[in-house]
This record gives sequence, structure tokens and C-alpha cells, in this order.
Amino acid sequence: MIKQLTTLCLALALAPLSYAANTTASIYSTARQELLGTVTFVDTPYGLVITPQLTNLFPGPHGFHLHQFAKCSNKGVDAGGHFDPAKTNSHKGPYGKGHLGDLPVLIVDADSNANIPTLAPRLKTSDLVGLSIMIHEGSDNYSDTPPMGGGGARFACGVIQK
Repeated sequence: MIKQLTTLCLALALAPLSYAANTTASIYSTARQELLGTVTFVDTPYGLVITPQLTNLFPGPHGFHLHQFAKCSNKGVDAGGHFDPAKTNSHKGPYGKGHLGDLPVLIVDADSNANIPTLAPRLKTSDLVGLSIMIHEGSDNYSDTPPMGGGGARFACGVIQK
């Protein structure tokens, strides 16, 4: 855990200094299509830094995933399943050897805001083309039990811009 936090801090410190590729997604609630904010993705030497700027979410941890299609219609169902280009069919988290769709859990503060950057060390912005990003109602335990790590319903979704 200390190593991961140190790597994240170093990546966050270096990100503004680099001329790294970046992209964004506007995030909308799946039920009412209400704009909740944006998520920015920036390449660093240590992986992909993901910076949310979101409001009006339920406080606590939420499952945060890349989904296989750049669609958020039908209450997020049209986004398909988790991004799994290697066909692992396994949920091992952002640091494991399962699918690439598992991102670090999104933390929402007591004021309903999410703005803590996270690091996905196995990803880069070029991996994001044609994908969406999903926020689930519940947290994620990064396992296959319960199915999909227990994140629950698709609460918010955004199409990642090229």
C-alpha cells in the first residue's frame, strides 16, 4: 500500500510537468441525464492518472470502471460490460492481472464531491478510445463474488472523448 501511494504521489507530481496525452469524459446520471462533472485522464510514466471533478454523488466508495462501448444510453446498459481486451473474465482490481476495466474505487466525500486523483498503472490514454466510464451505486471488492465485485446499479456514465 505504501509503495502504491508513493507511486501515485510521484505520478501526480510529474503529470503537470509533462506533455502527456490527456482526454476527458463528461459524467451524467443514468436516470435523469443530469451533468455531474468531468473525469480527466492523463498519461504519466507510472500509468494513467484519473482526476474526477464530480458533484451530487452519494458519499462513500463507489465502483469505478471502464466499460467496453462509448455509449451511456438505456441507463448505462448500452455501455456493455467491463473493458476486458485480453478476455480474462476476472475481476482482480486495478493492480491485479484481471480485466483492465477495474479502476481504483471512487471516493465521494461527505459533501457529495469526488475530486481525489487516482492511478491506474496498467492503462494509458490510447487504451480509452471507444470506451465509457461508469460509476456504480456501491463499492467494489475487486473479486468475482458477488458478480462484478458488488458495485451494483450503474449510477453515472460518461463517454470518453478522443
